[in-house]
Amino acid sequence: MPNPAKSTQPVPSPKTALPFEEALKNLESIVEAMESGDLPLESLIAKYEDGVKLAKVCQEKLAEAELKIQQLEKSAAGELKLKPLTLDED
Repeated sequence: MPNPAKSTQPVPSPKTALPFEEALKNLESIVEAMESGDLPLESLIAKYEDGVKLAKVCQEKLAEAELKIQQLEKSAAGELKLKPLTLDED
């Protein structure tokens, strides 16, 4: 019987290049396991810690994507290119 305290997938540090979709899938599986109500407290705490790390990875990936989208600009020829980000000083 597998140990419920052990995570089935290693959780990388936020600096590790983990694809967003994989991080989100891992986070969803952690949430499902925690919601099952079958885990002892120690396992819940470990899963929570893993989930926090994965949530941070997802947030960072989304922030990077948002920044890139904000920087996209269409040239006169209709090509998309990155433009420097300017911060509005309102």
